[in-house]
Amino acid sequence: MPANDSVVMEGVRLIFRNFTGRGGPFNQEGAKNFGVVLPEDIAEAMAADGWNVKVLDPRDEEETPTPWLPVKVRYDVGRPPKITLVTDRGKTTLTEDTVETLDWADIVNVDLIVRPYPWEKGGRSGITAYVQSMYVTIEEDALERKYAEMDQQ
Repeated sequence: MPANDSVVMEGVRLIFRNFTGRGGPFNQEGAKNFGVVLPEDIAEAMAADGWNVKVLDPRDEEETPTPWLPVKVRYDVGRPPKITLVTDRGKTTLTEDTVETLDWADIVNVDLIVRPYPWEKGGRSGITAYVQSMYVTIEEDALERKYAEMDQQ
C-alpha cells in the first residue's frame, strides 16, 4: 500500500468520534477527528508503510488489542472532505458546521476514503490520515421517520 495512494475502507467502525473539535487531554481545541478500527492484517500493512496506526489496549484479559487509525477532518487546508449522511430519506452533504451531528448519531455503516499526508519533523516521519470522502449511514428513530414523511407531503 504505497503512501501516496488514498485508501478505501468499507463497513468500518468509528471510535473516539470528535467531529465537534472539542478540546481535551488528547485533543487540541478545534481539531476534528475520529478513529477507525482496523483488521490486524491491514493494520500491520499500513504501519509498515508508515501510517500512524495505534493499538487500543484490551479492557480485560479475554479481549485482544485493537488496532486503529487516527483520522483527521480538516476543512481549512487543501481540498475539504466530502462527508455525506445517508438516511431513509436520502443523502445530505455535511458541512464544517453540521458534521458535528455525527458525534451522537446511531451509526449503522461507514464507507470511507482516507488520503495520506506524509510528514517529517525532528528526525521523525510518518503518514497522517485525512478524510477525503465518507458516507455515514445512520439509524433513524421512529419520530425522525414519522416527521420525515411530513416533509415529503
